[in-house]
Amino acid sequence: MPSRPAKSANAFRTISEVADSMEIPQHVLRFWESKFSQICPMKRGGGRRYYRPEDVEIIEAIRKLLHEDGYTIKGAQKYLRENGVKKILESYHNDGVADDDPQEAAAASRVDYDAQILSIAKKSKLVADADGLSNLKDLRGRLEKIRRILKV
Repeated sequence: MPSRPAKSANAFRTISEVADSMEIPQHVLRFWESKFSQICPMKRGGGRRYYRPEDVEIIEAIRKLLHEDGYTIKGAQKYLRENGVKKILESYHNDGVADDDPQEAAAASRVDYDAQILSIAKKSKLVADADGLSNLKDLRGRLEKIRRILKV
């Protein structure tokens, strides 16, 4: 069977194309549509979904929030509500740091992790003193080492 020519970057995508490219099941995309009002594909006759390039970017950002950053659905909804889609897309396109400076990128990610640790600790009342925070930061460091080892 002859292969189809590649679609242009501005072409609409079907749910199967988006699901395959993001490596998530189609039913997850349909579920996310019900949870995130920012995802609104165009629907044709018979309910067939067509995702615009902007929809695909939003889905990618949500996937990263949920699968890579560890946000819950409610947490991701709150993050998008407070920061807006535009900010999250910008942060995922360039992480706010030049791609050619890995030290700055690492420092920026440490700041984000530290903020997340403090936020989680405050919400769950895990940190009662400076030692508790220090232990959480140490744990984060060890997890980052494991993550780097697994990526190699």
